[in-house]
Amino acid sequence: MKEKFTTVRVEPRPGGVLLATLDRPGVANAFNTQAAIELDSLFRSLGSEPQSRCVVLTGAGAKAFCAGADLKERASLTDEQWRAQHGVFERMFRSVLECPVPVIAAVNGAAYAGGLELVLMCDFAYASRTARFALTEVSLGIMPGGGGTQTLARAAGERRAKELILAARPFSAEEALAWGVVNSLCEPEKLLDDTLEAARRIASNAPLSVAQARRAIRDGLQTDLASGLKLEIEAYNRLVGTEDRREGIRAFNEKRKPKFTGR
Repeated sequence: MKEKFTTVRVEPRPGGVLLATLDRPGVANAFNTQAAIELDSLFRSLGSEPQSRCVVLTGAGAKAFCAGADLKERASLTDEQWRAQHGVFERMFRSVLECPVPVIAAVNGAAYAGGLELVLMCDFAYASRTARFALTEVSLGIMPGGGGTQTLARAAGERRAKELILAARPFSAEEALAWGVVNSLCEPEKLLDDTLEAARRIASNAPLSVAQARRAIRDGLQTDLASGLKLEIEAYNRLVGTEDRREGIRAFNEKRKPKFTGR
């Protein structure tokens, strides 16, 4: 990772894992325009970095994952400037969603508004037992604009999403787990280690296989079952001619760990 960022800490970890930390703890890791630009740049660059096979996204400090957009920066914006800035935010959210490698959120504290939308753009999330969640936008005269009306409804169901969004109701880590917003709850001191371990397990597998399976799940859920099954077989057949498929079978028969290269 050659690019230097001022609002995001980027740390390569062993086993093909990249740790990205929102680094604005003085404002609960809220993202301003610069942070959105940097996050967009980071996630768009990962397709050209084959050494990074899985990303863990978290926030600096113990109190907040991300409080959403920095409202102090927004206080003096004109309507036109507001819309232009939101266009930057939209690109950031889309780059997380479309990241070519899996992204896991490690939710270490409050994930509010755009912070929760970031979590929902990730492939899945682990959370501290002390984490809190909310989409609070309607209490500010706006509404979720980082995908929250779509991603929360897909994770938690339409009726639950309406309850949480229309009432701007905060919810606990236990509720987030029960409703499918996060996959697992961890003790605060173990959250990052547990999430990094999950990322290492993903990164140790064949990257082309991970990418095709991930795409089949995501695209298949947007269609009917028969079409989804067809998408799965198309994805499966793309892997048959790869060197990683040959290496995986060789390694199994030779009783050794495979060395996947992404080819």
